[in-house]
Amino acid sequence: MINRTAFVTGASRGIGLACAQALAAAGCRVVLAARDTAKLEEASAAIPGSSWVRIDLASSDSIEDAFRNAGKVDILVNNAGITRDGLAMRMKKEAWEEVLATNLTGSFLAIQKVLPGMVKERWGRIINVSSIVGQAGNPGQANYVASKAGLIGLTKSLAQELGSRNITVNAVAPGFIETDMTGSLPQELKDSMLGRIPLKRFGKAEEVAAAVRFLASEEAAYISGHVLNVSGGMYM
Repeated sequence: MINRTAFVTGASRGIGLACAQALAAAGCRVVLAARDTAKLEEASAAIPGSSWVRIDLASSDSIEDAFRNAGKVDILVNNAGITRDGLAMRMKKEAWEEVLATNLTGSFLAIQKVLPGMVKERWGRIINVSSIVGQAGNPGQANYVASKAGLIGLTKSLAQELGSRNITVNAVAPGFIETDMTGSLPQELKDSMLGRIPLKRFGKAEEVAAAVRFLASEEAAYISGHVLNVSGGMYM
């Protein structure tokens, strides 16, 4: 992946940061993108040769500015996502729209920004970070699940549209991964989740990043439209 530029959203922490680190280690010039500029600056400072741009995936203007500043992108990792959990019966329309706007629509708009350059070069890698709940469902997360299931559908459609241009589109679906977000969950819930994982442990951000790095590589050139679960067997 030498001389390739990778753009990673949600890259200031967690899975996104691990993806940026893995792609940089593989020889990419990495552009880190997220909303928190202080964390972005700190993260980028620890990755040689990287740069950062602020992006709010709920804002089309912010997406436009971010990709204009980033320049040509060869590898796009759509990792950024938010949650606004609640039972469907009580979920406010704003909570539904906010999650879909960031997780799904924002990812689609980001893809649109990189496609002209990829089509021109006849080479590209698009990796959408979905979730196993996008395949299995999860109570209390109708908005989040719909957004992650939507990413899988988007992945499969674009893989068919873009294959003739040598652009692969794949998804990674993490299970229960140790991050800041999952770290704050009640211990009772963690114990319940652990009981559903055949490998009997939670995943690490670096293990998701390894899957992303593989799908971005030349070794994965004949893989497209695939959903790679990184879940310890939690979903099969």
